[in-house]
Amino acid sequence: MPSPKNSLNDCQIQLIDSPIGIFKTYWRGDLLCRLEFSDLPKFVLTEQHNPLEPCSAGCTTLQQELEQYFLGKLTHFKTRTAPQGTPFQKSVWQQLTQIPYGQTRSYGEVARMVGNPKAARAIGMANNRNPIPVLFPCHRVIGAKGDLVGFGGGLDRKTHLLELEKNARINC
Repeated sequence: MPSPKNSLNDCQIQLIDSPIGIFKTYWRGDLLCRLEFSDLPKFVLTEQHNPLEPCSAGCTTLQQELEQYFLGKLTHFKTRTAPQGTPFQKSVWQQLTQIPYGQTRSYGEVARMVGNPKAARAIGMANNRNPIPVLFPCHRVIGAKGDLVGFGGGLDRKTHLLELEKNARINC
C-alpha cells in the first residue's frame, strides 16, 4: 500500500485541453505530480471533477507552456514537477529531458546516457511508468531500428508529438 506522501489522493486535479486530447493533471500545490492522457470528452471529465476549483499558478503556467509547445514555440518546460518513482526511474526521466527537441534516441542510447548500457529493457519499463509524459519526453524514445514502439498515450499521439517537433525544428 503506497504511503500517503506517494498517493495522488491528496492532489488537486485539473483538466487541460490540447490538440492531442485532454490532459488530466494532478497537483500538489504548484508541483505537477502526474499528467495523464484521457480519451473521454471534456464534459464527462468535468462532471467527474469540480470545475469550480481555481487552477493553481503551476497549472496556469503549464497551460501556457503547452499552448506554446503545440504552436512549436517552446522546446523546454519550466513547470515544477514532483514525480513519484524509484531513484532509477527518476534518473531515466531526467535523462529524457536531455534528448534535444525534435530528435529521438533508442532505448539502448538512453541506457548509455544513464550509465548502464545493458539496461535497455529497464529503460523501456521506466518509460512505461513515466508519470509526466510530454514534459519528460518519452515520446522521443524509439526502437533500435527507428521504429515507433510503446507510448502510454498511443502511437497516434507519439507520431503527432514527433511530427510537431520535427516540423517546428525545420521551420525555426
